[in-house]
Amino acid sequence: MIRRNPRARPGLVLGSVTCLLAACAPQQARITATPPPRAKPVWAFTDSDIPVDPAYRFGKLPNGMRYVIRRNANPQGQGVVRMEVAAGSLDESDAERGYAHFVEHMAFQGSTHVPEGEMVRLLERQGLAFGADTNAATGFEQTTYMLDLPRNDPALLDTALTLMRETASELAFSPGAVSRERGVVLAEMRDRNNWQYRESLSRQAFMTPQARYVARMPIGTTTALDAATPATLRSFWARHYVPANTTLIVIGDFDPAAVEAAITARFASWQAAPALPQPMAGPIDSRDHGRTAIYLDPAVPERLFISRHGPWLDEPDTIAQRREALLRRIGYAIIDRRLEHLARRPNPPFRDAGFGTGQDFKSGRSTNIVVDSLSGQWRKGLNAAAGIVHDALTAGFTSAEVAEQLANIRIATEHGAAAADTRTDGELLQAVFALLRNDNVPGTPQASLERLESFIPQITPATVLAALKREAVPLDAPLILFQGRNAPAGGAPALRKAWAEGWRSHGALAETTPPSSSGSFGYADFGTPGTVVADHRDPLLAIREVRFANGVRLNIKHTDISRDQVLVQLHIDGGDMLATRDNPLAVNMAEWLSAGGLGKHSQDELQTLLAGHMVSASLTSTAEGFVSGAQTTPADLALQLQLTAALLTDPGYRSEGEVQYRLAINTWLAELRATPGSALSADIGGVLSDADPRFTLQKPETYRSLNYARLKHDIADRLAHGAIEIGMVGDIDETAAIAMVARTLGALPAREPDFLPYADRRRRGFTGNHAPRIVRHTGPADQALLRLTWLTRDDSDPVEKQQLNLLQRVVQIELTESLRQRLGKAYSPGASSEPSRVWKDYGTFSITASVKVQDLAATRAAITATLAALRDHPVSDDILLRARAPLIEGFDNTLKSNGGWLMLVARAQSDADRIDRQLKAPDRLRAVTAAQIQAEARRYLTDAGEVEVTALPESVDPSTGTVPASGGSIAAATH
Repeated sequence: MIRRNPRARPGLVLGSVTCLLAACAPQQARITATPPPRAKPVWAFTDSDIPVDPAYRFGKLPNGMRYVIRRNANPQGQGVVRMEVAAGSLDESDAERGYAHFVEHMAFQGSTHVPEGEMVRLLERQGLAFGADTNAATGFEQTTYMLDLPRNDPALLDTALTLMRETASELAFSPGAVSRERGVVLAEMRDRNNWQYRESLSRQAFMTPQARYVARMPIGTTTALDAATPATLRSFWARHYVPANTTLIVIGDFDPAAVEAAITARFASWQAAPALPQPMAGPIDSRDHGRTAIYLDPAVPERLFISRHGPWLDEPDTIAQRREALLRRIGYAIIDRRLEHLARRPNPPFRDAGFGTGQDFKSGRSTNIVVDSLSGQWRKGLNAAAGIVHDALTAGFTSAEVAEQLANIRIATEHGAAAADTRTDGELLQAVFALLRNDNVPGTPQASLERLESFIPQITPATVLAALKREAVPLDAPLILFQGRNAPAGGAPALRKAWAEGWRSHGALAETTPPSSSGSFGYADFGTPGTVVADHRDPLLAIREVRFANGVRLNIKHTDISRDQVLVQLHIDGGDMLATRDNPLAVNMAEWLSAGGLGKHSQDELQTLLAGHMVSASLTSTAEGFVSGAQTTPADLALQLQLTAALLTDPGYRSEGEVQYRLAINTWLAELRATPGSALSADIGGVLSDADPRFTLQKPETYRSLNYARLKHDIADRLAHGAIEIGMVGDIDETAAIAMVARTLGALPAREPDFLPYADRRRRGFTGNHAPRIVRHTGPADQALLRLTWLTRDDSDPVEKQQLNLLQRVVQIELTESLRQRLGKAYSPGASSEPSRVWKDYGTFSITASVKVQDLAATRAAITATLAALRDHPVSDDILLRARAPLIEGFDNTLKSNGGWLMLVARAQSDADRIDRQLKAPDRLRAVTAAQIQAEARRYLTDAGEVEVTALPESVDPSTGTVPASGGSIAAATH
């Protein structure tokens, strides 16, 4: 079945570089100077009246390196180590563009005490998977090295600190490693060159043409990367990797004093060196106005950006500033709410729109209106959005609007305070990054709640509007950027005229203001509460299993992992099993059910009615059933169950939901072949199934013709009668939760007692045609994506499932070493094993590699050789250890999060063998031998059994791998 991504709100942060620009007015000659930032203290909180969270331990070594330590036991027995170096692409000279990122790659390629290629292997032996637990990232202003430790083992922590020290001061930069890694970096550059990236580059180049950051994309330039040598890379690294630029962060289940001692032991000997000042990201010209541009690309949905720049606001993090930021936040949220209200109409003026102001580094700020217009209806969308923003900035807001947004902020803040002691390592880590990167003080959630309560009396429509106006840059003669597939009629003059008309127009508040919150939620009574007919605990994991007289099952697991958090997941019989060859798109609109609201309330009304509550409504079709999931709180659990029951029993099927679906489908169809990955995803199901309609892309008009009437016909019976099983995990009072379910889902009319077997629909064919196939994409002419697929088996044998699981990890390691490490051909080759729980006698093993078109033959040969070696020889003990250790750690840590528990709890009664499989999986993995891995490779990964599909550019001749001299329109447009 083919699906598309749900609608996403447009971004407000300017992002972007090569494009078709039209009708650009002359650049303003004078750039308003931005004052240099204030001298920063060692830690920003020393200059703030916001108390810092005392649970963090902050320190600085004599050489200038800083560190942050915090003890935390969520997840229990684990930890994270990060090293942030305040050096990124802004620090590069013209000849060094891409060096910060190149150095990041070299950190994994050998150092004084770690042989070339051994860092990743060493960590894999300790249970850290490359990519998932071992990674790094380079930005404009910093480079961050990341290790997620699966155990709070002091020896493992020492290894992590040792490797961070090697990266900081001991990298090798051998000529061979630099040469190979250059190919990997260029492959990453090629892979990232998609339509979204090019659109972003074009936007930045237009909006801030003189800014330094526009010419300092972290990925770099081909010219600079080709010219990089061990000496030039080492020079960049030596200048910027100095103690004064470096902060080490350790958060997890460790003794802080022991961590501090270990950091001192590892890093105190690092020689102090001065930190060079980082160049400013700007300049951002606050006088720049009146320019217009048009950017065209067949994959880009129609969007308009309206923007003006202003000076950077140097606003230290203080109690007064947080009050100001809160007022602004409410104001922007109200305007976005008004825009969203219009987008939900049966005949909306635009698909989506947003208004906001963001800081452009520390060089300026930009206020933006972003409008995702309906195709060809940009004028209507621009007029409507401009009028909404103008009215808001002129007439202000209502008390009801302020109250709605404040209710949402309050519930989030209250939840944060209630859950403060069980925050995850990741949440605590983000607070440290906010301090390092934005000088935001990491205070306590309880203090945040107390400040909010003290702020509330000062929050009025007038104070909200005043704060908003103090930050928002007046949109006088703004910059206007149009993006889309087709140029706007009338070009730049028409765009400016439409803006002027919209900015002068005024909408009636009754039309633009969302409904008030008067009234109450209309679904509190579902009949006589249900009776419990069975109640016992699973002996393995103590999951409480309840069954009501109407057949509804409930599984509960109380945990103390995250306070004030309850995860709820409801499964209903049906889902993709309802799709047939005759009706393959039966459930394709299912995830849009909630967009149609409820019988008594529209989606828009629900948003207002439920403000101040942590609840949500959703429905997704999965292979074996419909799933509705939500995160809520103990206080809102009853309301969440009422909302879920209402969605099942009285969906609204309103036309505005159909409109939202159709707009999203049109966007998805336009993007379908814009990248190798999307083109392959669109066609692979049809290739592997010999065009079985259930797994094959249908005609565009078929998707566009779907509607709620058809969806209701196809799924109403399952919503009314299908078996239901509910899983709950978290901070739960079991007795109260059972009573809540009894009053809602347990009170419904009798359901089918079991999930239907659908025996006649659990067969899925695998193609017998093993001839290589080609699918076409419209992206750059150098991009190819190779996928090899083999038929394996279903997952009915849990022992062989783990053998295949381990084979997948072995293949992943071998491909990474051959295609990435030795040949430098691919950035991220992948392997996947998917024995099916749904389709009988069906499963697949696949390998994918994104490479340059000219490297397809060499890539194919390397994969063939890798697989032949696996079939001919048992893997080494070391490879087996590196493959097995991360898998075992993953299983051992699954039940350290509520999300991990929910995977087992959700269907603990109807699919009970998942629990036994989970508990036995580590031992089954430990029992797998090299001979068994070899046998699995021989059985499944044969030359005769593979199905090869390659995604190639439209302009490439498959027989030669070359682009015709005349080129293609898409390729020409993207270079």
